[in-house]
Amino acid sequence: MKPSELISKIETGEMDVALRSVYVTDEAVNSQKPRYIRIIKKFAEMFGDSRDVMVLSAPGRTEICGNHTDHNNGKVLAASINLDAIAVAAKSDSAVINEKSEGHAMNTVDISDLSPSKSGYGKSSAMIKGVIARLNELGYSTGGFDACTTNDVMGGSGLSSSAAFEVLIGNIISYLYNDGKIDAVEIAKASQYSENVFFGKPSGLLDQMASSVGSFVTIDFENTDTPIIKKIDYDFAQSGYNLCIVDTHGSHSDLTDDYAAVRGEMESVANAMGQKVLREIKFNDFLSEIPNLTGKVNDRAIIRAMHFFKENERVDSAVKALEENDFDSFISTIEESGNSSFMYNQNVYSPNKPLEQKLSLALCVADNLIKTGYRVHGGGFAGTIQAFVKNEKLDEFKAVMDGIFGKGSCHVLIIRPVGGTRVM
Repeated sequence: MKPSELISKIETGEMDVALRSVYVTDEAVNSQKPRYIRIIKKFAEMFGDSRDVMVLSAPGRTEICGNHTDHNNGKVLAASINLDAIAVAAKSDSAVINEKSEGHAMNTVDISDLSPSKSGYGKSSAMIKGVIARLNELGYSTGGFDACTTNDVMGGSGLSSSAAFEVLIGNIISYLYNDGKIDAVEIAKASQYSENVFFGKPSGLLDQMASSVGSFVTIDFENTDTPIIKKIDYDFAQSGYNLCIVDTHGSHSDLTDDYAAVRGEMESVANAMGQKVLREIKFNDFLSEIPNLTGKVNDRAIIRAMHFFKENERVDSAVKALEENDFDSFISTIEESGNSSFMYNQNVYSPNKPLEQKLSLALCVADNLIKTGYRVHGGGFAGTIQAFVKNEKLDEFKAVMDGIFGKGSCHVLIIRPVGGTRVM
């Protein structure tokens, strides 16, 4: 379908069903239409109106439970959300990818050379090349394309804007060149490979997997080559709660060492017990070994290891509660997870900046407003908290958080039922 034809069908409502399958509510669909029309018009302006185009989407993700567990081969529960990256794309006859992201310069990527280079670290063009390189290695058809993209996943929010972009590129290749047959797990792995090898960021697989697979998804990383992935069938809309992310606007600068210390300290406990990661150790063996660990590793490492083991159990409890439609138990588990992150994993504020505690402030206010169902979100130390807020408390919660952290700081999210996908 040509860009101008697609715009006409959006304006007349013919694409409402397709949009609703991704964005769930009529209100969300209506809010998305101007965005889709804008990016389609941009494609026509830059690349013409003569080619058939596809429209694709890949969501951001929210970590529900399993805080700082994936890097030690633990378990996580995550969900895809309505904030997403979208693309209007068409095949080209050359070995060049032209990708114009809204608000950014054109990325021109020559895929006749798919070797990584440190000079590409930190660049979105390297992300594109890395996804193509990995899918090509796996034997999938790849080729050039022209695309216009936009991404409303907030950067620095813990909602994984980079993973959404990588998964979007994987889906462009899947639908343009492979009839949409590349498995969501393969796209996630290719996206992680790109981020690690081409973009230069040593991330785990959680972000890409949650974006690519979609809905509520639990992932067990005991075997990182073949993680166990399970979708959870739960209709969050009937729970009576809203999923809120509060951006406290704390600075992420100079936090690299804090993030690294969480993983490093957990692994120091594993190493002291003769293993690489904590998942290779049984909890009871860890408990009995604590007297011998003191002095070999620092005290905080032992405390963070305790968080890891109990957080794995909480993921199982949260999944069981959703599967049994027991949302009260689910909320209690989320509360326990948040308390553990604060007290044991200690990733709510940086020990190097003890007077800067925006996350602590947000959690304190949430406790006063809703009492339960809130926690630090993502890596922590700065950024966002997550809160499950009852329908009748939502307006007050949003008003208070926006009053403290600035208008628009509280984002009410929808858990969307699909991951990376072709929309139109």
